[in-house]
Amino acid sequence: MIPAGGQSWGAMGVMLPLILAAVLHQGFASVAPTTPAQTTVAPHKDPGRPERGTYHVANGNNTVCLLAYMGLQLNITYNSTSQSKIVQEVVNIKPNVTLASGSCEAERAVLELKTDANKTVLTFVFTQNTTSSKYHLSEVSLTTTVPDPKVGDFSTKNSSLDFLQGTVGYSYMCRMEQTLTVSQNLSINTFQVQLQPFGVSGDTFGAAVECQLDEDGMLIPIIVGAALAGLVLIVLLAYLIGRKRSHAGYQTI
Repeated sequence: MIPAGGQSWGAMGVMLPLILAAVLHQGFASVAPTTPAQTTVAPHKDPGRPERGTYHVANGNNTVCLLAYMGLQLNITYNSTSQSKIVQEVVNIKPNVTLASGSCEAERAVLELKTDANKTVLTFVFTQNTTSSKYHLSEVSLTTTVPDPKVGDFSTKNSSLDFLQGTVGYSYMCRMEQTLTVSQNLSINTFQVQLQPFGVSGDTFGAAVECQLDEDGMLIPIIVGAALAGLVLIVLLAYLIGRKRSHAGYQTI
């Protein structure tokens, strides 16, 4: 016998999941998906390796007081309002259209590079510690224009840097590529750098002091070579020991 009301409860048991599924489907369908804000860095065209340029600064009596021979590449990041995304521009400094100027003082030397019809001005400031006779790149600033017409002028500056450290009377040299982070919006890739901001004699570089990156780069092949030589020696010794044991096993009794 079926209890009273059993048929209605059975029908409710079947219908309830169907009603619940329909309500959930309706709720999900009515909520429109939200689109996240665009923050991806836009792809940029790689201009390739920059050409090395020779730059110098002369003091009042036309005596060269700063020398630099290097390739420079700018990585500029800005928020493009017209494209609604962050854009990164990679720009090579072209020596044949770049004018170098600056000044030299007892404890401060400035190299100013103007290019792109003077629309781009890149300035390096070197500071000397007269007590230790050491120098370093202490400040970099850049003013330029970017392709976005709504952004236009771009400028950044950092006066608290400590890059390219050298000794007065000697040139700083680094063959390896380096990345100098100036600010959140600017970094500079340097290629095969040799520079001397203080103690220049005549118009030639002083004796070069290699950077740590070059020393590490020379050390790695030496370590790898030594490891391979050690491995060959171990294999050779194992072979000789095994051969000696095999001969001992065939001795006449």
